[in-house]
Amino acid sequence: MNQLNIYLSNLEHNYKFLKGNLNSGTNLIAVVKASAYGSALPAITKRLEKLGVNTFAVAYSNEGKILRKNGIKSRIMVFYPQPSGLDDIIENKLEACLYSVNILKKFHEKLTFKKLRNFPVHIKYNTGLNRLGFKPSCFDWIINQLKDDAFTLKSIYSHLAVSQAKKEIELNKKQIESFLKLRDKHIAISEINPKFHLLNSSGLFNFPEFQFDAVRCGIALHGFANRSEWDKQLMPVAELITSISQIHLVKKGEYVGYDFGCKVNEEKKIATIPLGHADGINRKLGNQKGKVLINGKIATIVGNICMDMFMVDVTKISCSEGDKVYVFGNENSVSDLAQSADTISYELLTAIGPRVKRVIYD
Repeated sequence: MNQLNIYLSNLEHNYKFLKGNLNSGTNLIAVVKASAYGSALPAITKRLEKLGVNTFAVAYSNEGKILRKNGIKSRIMVFYPQPSGLDDIIENKLEACLYSVNILKKFHEKLTFKKLRNFPVHIKYNTGLNRLGFKPSCFDWIINQLKDDAFTLKSIYSHLAVSQAKKEIELNKKQIESFLKLRDKHIAISEINPKFHLLNSSGLFNFPEFQFDAVRCGIALHGFANRSEWDKQLMPVAELITSISQIHLVKKGEYVGYDFGCKVNEEKKIATIPLGHADGINRKLGNQKGKVLINGKIATIVGNICMDMFMVDVTKISCSEGDKVYVFGNENSVSDLAQSADTISYELLTAIGPRVKRVIYD
C-alpha cells in the first residue's frame, strides 16, 4: 500500500493564503514544474486554474505540452526552453522565457521561418544566481532584438539566489538593486511596457515590498516556504503512506540490511517497509537518521536504504504487519525528514517515483 495522497483542499488553503498576501495589482504565477513538485500535475493545475490562476510556469516544453493535453487553457511560461523544444512551444502556444543569445536567436529563426508575429516571450536576467539568464550588460542588445515584430515582450524577471536568507545578506541587496536598475531602464523605453517579477515562494515571505507585477510560487503552494515559521502558515499537500510488510526479531550481535548497516546490540523488533530509493527514499535517511510514524509513535530507520524497502526499529512500538506507516505529511513533516538527510523538501517531494500510487482527495 504505497500511496501518495494529494489533498486539494490544502492546495486551496495555500493558494488563498498566498493570494491574500499579494498587493491588489500583483499576479500569482503558479509554478508546476517537475510534475507539480512530484505530486499530480493534472489534478493540481486543474484545481489552480479553477481557483483563478491565469498563468502557469514549467521548466521545459514537454511539461507545457502535457498541460495542454490535459485541457489547461491558461498562459504557460517555459522557464528553460531548449533548442529541441522550440517547435513544441510554438505548436502548443506556450510562452518562451529567453535567457541567452543562442536561445533567442534560435527562437527568432523558428518564428521567422514559420512567418509568425507577436509571439509572447519573457526575458530572464542573471543578477547573481549565475545559473541561466542574460547579464545586465546585454540590455542594449536585447532591446534591439525585441524591436523585431516576431516577439511580444510579456515580462522581465530575475531570480534571487538566497531568498529565504536574512534580508540583510549582501547578495540579496545586490540582486535587488540590479533588478531595480534594469526595471527603470526598461520602463524608460516607452514603446515596451512589460511586467516585472523577481520573487519566488520564500521571496514573497521575505521581501513583500518587491512584489512588482507578479510573484512565482511553486513550493509554497505545496505547503513549504523554506523556513519553519513560514511553513506553519501553510498546509502540506502531499502525504506519503505505506504499511509494514514484515516484522523480525533480530538477536543481539546480528545485523540489519546491506553492508552490515546496523549491528544490533540487544534484541530488537525490526519492521520492513516496502519503499526504497527507487521510490524516492533518499539513501541518506538510513542508519538512524530518518524517522517515520507508526501508530502515533516515532520509528527510526535502521541500516541502509534498499532499492525497494527500508527497515525501522519498532521495539518499543505496539504494531503488526499491515499497520499503516506515515513517511511524511501532516503527521510527519517532509521538511524535518529532509533535514535528516541533509537535503531540502524539494528533493524528497520531487523524487517520489511513478510506482507510488497517487490518490487525489478534494
